[in-house]
Amino acid sequence: MNYKEFLKRKAVIDVPTGLQWDIEISPSLYDFQGDITRWALKRGRAAIFADCGLYKTGMQLEWSRHIPGNVLILAPLAVAHQTVKMGKDNLGIEVNYCRNQSQIQPGITITNYEMLEHFDPSYFTGIVLDESSILKSYDGKFRTLIIESFKNTPFRLACTATPAPNDYMELGNHAEFLGAMSRTEMLAMFFVHDGGDTSKWRLKGHAATDYWKWVCSWAVMIRKPSDLGYEDKDFVLPALNMHSLTVEVENNSGTLFAVHAETLQERLHARKESIEDRCATAAELVNSKPGQWLVWCNLNNESDMLKKMIPGAVEVKGSDSPEHKEKSAIAFAAGEIRVLVSKPSIFGYGLNFQSCSNMAFVGLSDSYESFYQAVRRCWRFGQKNEVNCYVITAETEGAVVENIKRKESDATKMAEEMVKHMHVYNETNIKGITRDKSEYKPTMEMIIPSWLN
Repeated sequence: MNYKEFLKRKAVIDVPTGLQWDIEISPSLYDFQGDITRWALKRGRAAIFADCGLYKTGMQLEWSRHIPGNVLILAPLAVAHQTVKMGKDNLGIEVNYCRNQSQIQPGITITNYEMLEHFDPSYFTGIVLDESSILKSYDGKFRTLIIESFKNTPFRLACTATPAPNDYMELGNHAEFLGAMSRTEMLAMFFVHDGGDTSKWRLKGHAATDYWKWVCSWAVMIRKPSDLGYEDKDFVLPALNMHSLTVEVENNSGTLFAVHAETLQERLHARKESIEDRCATAAELVNSKPGQWLVWCNLNNESDMLKKMIPGAVEVKGSDSPEHKEKSAIAFAAGEIRVLVSKPSIFGYGLNFQSCSNMAFVGLSDSYESFYQAVRRCWRFGQKNEVNCYVITAETEGAVVENIKRKESDATKMAEEMVKHMHVYNETNIKGITRDKSEYKPTMEMIIPSWLN
């Protein structure tokens, strides 16, 4: 073994385990979608981090169609029926929605994450995690259950728009699910721990290139087609108009001026104290402006009050039946419901609501990802109109809006860094591009030291 072979063996990459023959991809997919799907099939175990509206559903269905054997797709509630319809109408792919193992038919099966315990993982040769970033919303026990349930499944695909690039733990979860490397091994190899805070892991400076090269061996990230060298064409987002509305509230603090919340508990208290004022502001806005509206809230009291204040509004709560949730989502997407009131935790992931271009947040949580995902239900590729987003908060809630803006800025910078680091490797892997290299033409004779002879 020569030195070059020795270095190649030391490189940290995840070896392809997928289909190694020519794969005919459906012509209904765009070039970049088809190439990513083909790459994922050849990888065998892969992650697709593609922004909202880039048709991850189509890519995962086409991927599933080629897998030899039965495939299970795990998806958020209400997304499953949307996937079934999209597969049949757009790709001619039959997808069977099931709630337990007894309902399974050969081919592609889709169910909700909550139904996993009713299925036998060993029956499937392929597994797809749709909106895989929601795994961090579950407790560690459920995350471990998914990883352990499918650790022997030959073909694995994880799809999400927001892999939280500033959250290395989540990338570690994806790597562990795909069998690329355990999270513990990833941290030990590429990261250094800062101080006593167990969540503070910093990428080693000298390991950055190797780290992103390793990530690119099992994942692709794309915010728009040009990130991988394709033309953007139909994938240009319309304008997003953000409107911040601050509601004044009665000062009951016993001080000269209203006291602004600083801690999480204080913010929760301020939100509860200002429910009626914020809901009244939102209702006046929605009732005065025509067109469809998607109204987001975080508390059940907000949801109840909004339904009473907005004529014809349909409310969807966590305690509602799965049938009501699915029916409401489908009807709203079809334009049959003018105002839908719900929480980001229910409808914030995976659903396509491009028919709507107006939304209002009756208060904000401290989760930027939750806010981002909720906004992208309407503001996504395929949206034809400018999107108006109103954020309604009480003056006593403190700097919650500024906090979300800061997190948005941090996430944007990290996403740009991630795309920058991954661009060369991803473009080469996906498109099979051979880079032009300048030919070296020496003009002087090299003198080798005598001790090297």
